[in-house]
Formats: sequence, structure tokens, C-alpha cells
Amino acid sequence: MQVDPGSSNAADARPFVVPCRDLELHAPLRWLAAGWRDLCAAPGLSLLFGGVIAMVSVLVSWLAWQLGRFALLAALLSGFVFVAPLIAAGLYCVSRELEAGRRPTLVSSFVLARRVVGQAGVFALAQLVILLLWSRAGMMVNVFVPVQAGDRSGLVEYLAIGSAVGSVFAAFTFATAAFSLPMIADRDVDMVTACVSSVHAVLRNKGATLLWGLLIALLTALGFATLFLGMVLLMPWLAYATWHAYRETLDASAWRPLD
Repeated sequence: MQVDPGSSNAADARPFVVPCRDLELHAPLRWLAAGWRDLCAAPGLSLLFGGVIAMVSVLVSWLAWQLGRFALLAALLSGFVFVAPLIAAGLYCVSRELEAGRRPTLVSSFVLARRVVGQAGVFALAQLVILLLWSRAGMMVNVFVPVQAGDRSGLVEYLAIGSAVGSVFAAFTFATAAFSLPMIADRDVDMVTACVSSVHAVLRNKGATLLWGLLIALLTALGFATLFLGMVLLMPWLAYATWHAYRETLDASAWRPLD
């Protein structure tokens, strides 16, 4: 007898970590190709979301430039960190609708974003804690590895230690976010399970996910290099590619799909 994924018996039988597949090294290139097809299939909606992302990025960067690092932190605390996952969920909805053979609309993206607002808030809080710890770790590096003017060896040591510390936080942030947000936009799953499953999938597929992280960093840097104009196109593309990355990597069939 087939068990309904939404029933209590199915919930009891589910593993804590979502099963993941083994990926080929070149899998991220396939995700980018699939994301580009979604972008071409819904150009208007994609550019609308991309424009919002670009404008928010410009605003945050302007605040940071005008008022310093603590103004950037204040801007994040005031809401950007909490809004970003909802924007991402709206973009994932576009790929979700296209995959189901339906026409994506702004209304459907808003409906999905409203449904996942609780789990997205948990994710945002977790990312905010990581950001604060990252910032505090940077301050500790400044304290314990002081650099005197003209001290090249001290500067090299400072940069090496600072880069190592930053890499740890960046890797942890990427691992928790790589597949978790698309999953909560697709299935009735809690954020803790989604994040743990994302970390598990990253550790199981180090080569492919390392390439994926490098591609994300390069494309994001390109968006900054174009004075944020490139983000209008690049951010929706990356979001759609992330959706396909989740769909190919995690087998979440045991969890009930969101309506």
C-alpha cells in the first residue's frame, strides 16, 4: 500500500536528513543551462525580480559607503536579511511553475513567499547569527594580529589568517544555503532539516559543490563589477540554477509538496 507523503505514518518513516544523489563534477554547468532556459521562458518576471535585487544592493552599498560598516550591519538588521530569502522563494516559484508546465505569475510567487515566510525567517535569523559571528571574528583577528606600518611579513600573516577565518564562515554559509531554500519553497519541511540536508549533500559532493560555489562567486563578482546592472540578469539566473541544483541533488519525495 502506498503511503501518503503528508500522513503521520510517512512522517514517522522519514529520515532526518534528506537523501542526496551523487553528482558529476560538471553538474553545475547543467544547472546553469537549465536556469538560463527558465530565464528565457519568463524574461519579464525575471527582470522584475532582478531589478528589485539590484536596487536593494545599490541601497545597502550606498549606506555602507556613506556611513561605514556599522551602517551596513544596521541595514541588514533592519530587514534586508529577512527580505532576501523571500525574494529567492519568489524566484524559485518561477522555476517550480515552469517545471510543472504552468505559466509563472507574480501572484503565484507572492503566494509561495507568504507560505514559506516562517521558515525563511528561521533561515534569515541563522544567517544573521553567522554574519555577526563572522564580523566578531574579523575584529578578533585585528586585535590578535596587529599590523604595523611597513611590516610586510605582518601584513601577509594578517591576510592569511583573516582569509582562513573568512573561508570557514563562507564555506559554512554556502553549505547551509546551497540546497535548503529551494527545498522549503517546494516541500513542507522545516528549516533545520533543510539546512542539515544541504550540508550533508555538499559534503557528499565536494567537487561539484566546490565548482558551484566558485561559479556563484564569479558571477556575483561580475554583477558587482558592472555597477550592479549585471545583477538584474545574473541573480534570477543563479536562483533558477539553484532550483535545478536542488531538484537534481536532493530526493525530497517523502515530504509533502507545497500547494
